[in-house]
Amino acid sequence: MKIGVFDSGLGGLVVTKAFIEALPEYDYVYYGDTEHLPYGEKSSAQIMQYTINAIKYLISQKCGLIIIACNTATAISLRFIQQHFIPHYAPDIKVLGVVIPTVEEALLSNASKVGVIATQVTVNSHIYQQELVKLNPRLSIKEIAAPELVPAIENNDFKLAQNLSVQYASKFQDVDSLILGCTHYPLLKECFRQALPKVNIISQDELMGKKLADYLKKHIEIDICLSRNQESLFFVSNWNEHYQKVAATLVPGIPVQEVR
Repeated sequence: MKIGVFDSGLGGLVVTKAFIEALPEYDYVYYGDTEHLPYGEKSSAQIMQYTINAIKYLISQKCGLIIIACNTATAISLRFIQQHFIPHYAPDIKVLGVVIPTVEEALLSNASKVGVIATQVTVNSHIYQQELVKLNPRLSIKEIAAPELVPAIENNDFKLAQNLSVQYASKFQDVDSLILGCTHYPLLKECFRQALPKVNIISQDELMGKKLADYLKKHIEIDICLSRNQESLFFVSNWNEHYQKVAATLVPGIPVQEVR
């Protein structure tokens, strides 16, 4: 069985690369739903259906462990998929999200005020706030949606994305830690760090590799079922010249295929 990674677009390639660098011996399948991006502007029902379709596809590709790298899809769909869909559709498959590992990382520095920047849907769900408060009820939390960032990145307009990052960063001057709550945002982490030199910037590409390694060490029953041929496949639901340029910018040299 392989490790599957699902994202709403191409941003998850950055997190998948982190997985591969941390655990290169395993086999991976990436699926980016470029046909329907950005998820941050979709309804909950649409996001749920797109995510379930992606999970079905990754299962068809023999993935035994699936990580929903998309924060928006995690916020809307993960609990339902874990508790209702998977037990009936494929009970031997494990599906994980990215929110709880990110929250745990943000609190390692004993922060008293944590900022969250994410898509509109993720912010509206308050999933980060809920999980942060579970671990520290006295924590102060500031959540701000950044609906322009993902479209700018997916349009390969990194100058605009960087300028927007600086504007958003100015709203988080009073936090100890800032969670970049979208798989696209690691591409802008240095912009946030330059704008907020005293703030601990939590970027998911820097933590998810270690978190996955820790998870597999704790769950030997899953680890022993995973194949180790050092092979990786990358699929998207829509592929064109524009997306080729974006993918080449994000992770140069990755051979991406369109699902037929």
